[in-house]
Amino acid sequence: IFGNRMKTKKPVRPVEKPASFSLRPWHVVVGALAALVILIEVYGPALHGLFVFDDEYLPFYSYDLGTKPLSVVVQGVRPLLMITFWLNHRLSRLEPYSYHLLNVLLHFGGGFLVFLISLKFLEWAGVENGRRQILAAFAGGVFLLHPVQTESVAYVASRSENLSVLLCYAAFAVFLYRREKAASWATTACILVLFAAAASTKEHTVVLPALLLLTDFYWNPGFSFEGIRKNWRLYATMSVAGAAGVLFVWNVLRSARTAGFGMEGLTWNEYFYTQWRALWVYFRLFLFPAGQKGDYDYPFSRTPLDHGAIVGLIGLLVLVGLAFRFRKRFPLASYGFFAALVLFAPTSSIVPIQDAVAERRIYLPMIGLILVVLELLRRWKIPSARLAGVLAGVLLVLGFLTYQRNKVWAGPIPFWENVLAGSPDNSRAHFQIGLAYYQEGRCEAAVSHYARSEKLGRIEHRLFVDWALAEDCLGHPEQALAHLERAAGMRPTAHVYALIGMIHAKQGHNEQALAALNQAERLDPAHDMTYAYRGNILLLDGDAVGAAAQYRRALELNPNNEAARNGLARARSASQKAP
Repeated sequence: IFGNRMKTKKPVRPVEKPASFSLRPWHVVVGALAALVILIEVYGPALHGLFVFDDEYLPFYSYDLGTKPLSVVVQGVRPLLMITFWLNHRLSRLEPYSYHLLNVLLHFGGGFLVFLISLKFLEWAGVENGRRQILAAFAGGVFLLHPVQTESVAYVASRSENLSVLLCYAAFAVFLYRREKAASWATTACILVLFAAAASTKEHTVVLPALLLLTDFYWNPGFSFEGIRKNWRLYATMSVAGAAGVLFVWNVLRSARTAGFGMEGLTWNEYFYTQWRALWVYFRLFLFPAGQKGDYDYPFSRTPLDHGAIVGLIGLLVLVGLAFRFRKRFPLASYGFFAALVLFAPTSSIVPIQDAVAERRIYLPMIGLILVVLELLRRWKIPSARLAGVLAGVLLVLGFLTYQRNKVWAGPIPFWENVLAGSPDNSRAHFQIGLAYYQEGRCEAAVSHYARSEKLGRIEHRLFVDWALAEDCLGHPEQALAHLERAAGMRPTAHVYALIGMIHAKQGHNEQALAALNQAERLDPAHDMTYAYRGNILLLDGDAVGAAAQYRRALELNPNNEAARNGLARARSASQKAP
């Protein structure tokens, strides 16, 4: 009946899924170059800034570092670090730009390694190719542009931080990207060399073996000890290296003044209680980087109840329990949390350190915190293109905040003004900003801050030496001498007695001046300013020949002594004019 009216159904064509985006080598190269340009712009204020905080007290600030043979430079406890400072010194002496630029380049290398490391973990977590590349790029961007990283990059003294972490992450990347489940002898050797280089640059990286063990347990093949057993050759050799590393660190801590179990006024358990709270400061700074400080002046907990330390411990134990309970459901977050705790351990456990909190201590554990965030992002059910746009917006905000933070690190005065804005009773900040004001010729402001620092409890020889110089700048010799006498009572050094001699000489008290300079020479015959000040006195007394001899002695000890060089020129001129 229906005949030809019957319509045949056309075959339904399967809907073709769009091909997943995949990074090609040229994408990576172009992206890396773009990231480097952005990074240099973001860190621009500090790149063109001055040395800050303890930069001027480090070995690289020595006038003759670049003239020393490399064989002498590498004899210290951190040879690779000193090589980088030696190269900077030979390139630009004490001009800060090259020092800052190298820090930024090392940081860039660390960010690229975070990209590679995150890419591998996202692959193991089963994230599809295009999406995992977006997330890995975001991870590298967070490492590069997070404002909490500023201290580790803009602060030249933190070169030990970003160089050691670069080497540590490189060893970790070699471990992750090995071709076989059981590391070969060649892979083991490569990891060991990088591990030794990292640990000798800064001691906190000695925890790398613990991170590798955790990784094998979680991912090789997954929540078992099989991978650890297969990697016996790696862990056997690392245990020997690790024992040597622990012995090395122990020796360093025994002689260190600002860390270790011999610190006066701080026990290991008091520091441990404090870190129950400090870890929450780090977590908060990672998630919400507001209220950053270059010097936290964080109070110590002398008992588990002091400052609510026990509450911090309970919170940490809750997180540990949740991370273990949901380790299979949220493997990236669980692993990342435990990895962060492992990497925080050297500075946030039982080894006392003078400063309870410092932002640079987040630099090494940053990879663990990033993996926790990646766990959440990989489960966000939005199209990859939209995800990329949102994450790019987040990086833009982070970059802006880091740029603003770098303005703070551009010089001593903005740095310490920022610290005092958040901690007006920070005695160290008052001392340091006093020094910065003095160096700018703002001596009255310097004296005010030195007095405030003393009132807040900072009683040390350096404070009274610098305070004396500021009083001398204001034309107050009696106050200056009183401060120097106080400094000499605490720590009698050639520098203190040379300054006493200098101030007496300005007042025409040559007998007292020469007596103080003689004492300075007895304490340290190599202190060059002793001879420069003595030359000034002799020149004023009309003894140009004797003055010239003193100036030459000062220049033998320090060829860059500008005062001695100028004095010698005056002495020669006076000799020529003499009848």
